[in-house]
Amino acid sequence: MRLSDENLLEISKRFRKEMEKGLGATTHPTASVKMLPTFVRSTPEGTEHGEFLALDLGGTNFRVLRVRVTDNGLQKVEMENQIYAIPEDLMRGSGTQLFDHIAECLANFMDKLQIKDKKLPLGFTFSFPCVQTKLDESFLVSWTKGFKSSGVEGKDVVTLIRKAIQRRGDFDIDIVAVVNDTVGTMMTCGYDDQNCEIGLIVGTGSNACYMEEMRHIDMVEGDEGRMCINMEWGAFGDDGILDDFRTEFDQEIDMGSLNPGKQLFEKMISGMYMGELVRLILVKMAKEELLFGGKLSPGLLATGQFETKDVSDIEGEKDGTWKAREVLVRLGIDPTQEDCVATHRICQIVSTRSASLCAATLAAVLRRIKENKGEERLRSTIGVDGSVYKKHPHFAKRLHKTVRRLVPDCDVRFLRSEDGSGKGAAMVTAVAYRLADQHRARQNTLESLKLSREQLLEVKRRMNVEMERGLSKETHAIAPVKMLPTYVCATPDGTGRRQGCHSATAVGLCPGVDVPAGLPPP
Repeated sequence: MRLSDENLLEISKRFRKEMEKGLGATTHPTASVKMLPTFVRSTPEGTEHGEFLALDLGGTNFRVLRVRVTDNGLQKVEMENQIYAIPEDLMRGSGTQLFDHIAECLANFMDKLQIKDKKLPLGFTFSFPCVQTKLDESFLVSWTKGFKSSGVEGKDVVTLIRKAIQRRGDFDIDIVAVVNDTVGTMMTCGYDDQNCEIGLIVGTGSNACYMEEMRHIDMVEGDEGRMCINMEWGAFGDDGILDDFRTEFDQEIDMGSLNPGKQLFEKMISGMYMGELVRLILVKMAKEELLFGGKLSPGLLATGQFETKDVSDIEGEKDGTWKAREVLVRLGIDPTQEDCVATHRICQIVSTRSASLCAATLAAVLRRIKENKGEERLRSTIGVDGSVYKKHPHFAKRLHKTVRRLVPDCDVRFLRSEDGSGKGAAMVTAVAYRLADQHRARQNTLESLKLSREQLLEVKRRMNVEMERGLSKETHAIAPVKMLPTYVCATPDGTGRRQGCHSATAVGLCPGVDVPAGLPPP
């Protein structure tokens, strides 16, 4: 469970190679770290403004938000939101029923705010596995989190929402972007800090995104600028690359999970598994008579009974023994003081490993950005969200310290995200509108430089007139296009034989060469 800096640098090196596999056209299909393009082409720059809607769907409840972004010298974001439930029968019914319900709740929200007459842009946070093909097009791969709505898998979720709104016919919106919560985290923090180019979530699950150079993304056409990459780093190690670092406890966690062999890195670091890892270690040590006098209890043997919240609570105390005793007693154990101290230490080891593994993969991302920019010293900000990062008493500090130790040539700031899944979707939409406005402004500026076919034909006609004037003795003196003779009478024909004039003094022998009046003879 304990990882040295050498171990972490080796993991970081392996992760860097997996990133490159995910970005490559030929290696992407078999890559464990998928490096998915998001079609988000820019982070906020602080000049965004406007009124936007956001829809956040990721569980049994979903939210609708109105986000107002102002840029009057002071950046300001105002949000209003409403939470709506999704009944279980709709989660397992038809997709049409589900999206009709979402459209109905959206209409209810707009009614309350009296904005139904406006066609507002909307950003959609859809936290399910998807294949994204455009900023506003995302195909559901498979439902998770208890959803089983029929007729949705394999379909574009934006089209399904648009059709549901059209069936109602009482309002209209402009769905601009679909994002996941990791991208939303980066964009939310990016509005407050323009150096933010990485998003990280460490909560029930874990994932990260970052801004990659377009020239390195083989799956998308174009080489100019940057695009946000959704790394899906929870699958790091699914190809066996981390097997020498995975313990017997990691293997047991995986075998007992709903998706054996999948998301192996996530199972080593995220909140869904942290408490269970501690429980498995306690069980093994008790069986070896190293803890609890070798005694076990039904509570300690039951999967999921030692929660990640318990890990946070135990480490939250200075010595952790009182809270450790409380948790162990709840599980049917009568611990000694030494048992409580050992339990506290095991919690520390498991959570420290989680923070260290996150730091190792973040170090790989930071080094890639640094090399992309060609800078000797990188200054970058990481936007972070998730219950483990925010609620564990020491996780954030350990993560920060380890990252800075692994990449000493990077100045890294960590910024906590507030409402990345809601506000973040609105910020993606705001950036998309800002880019569109800038594009229109450039087009307007260049409009006067565009020439129609008719204008080009007229330029051709006028040029012909001026050429004739320059060649004529009568008009040459006043012609702007002078058409000056060079006394070169032929071009090479490839034979090597002499043709035409052979010297400037022979101009008189060159047929067809007239010297316009006013020019000195050769």
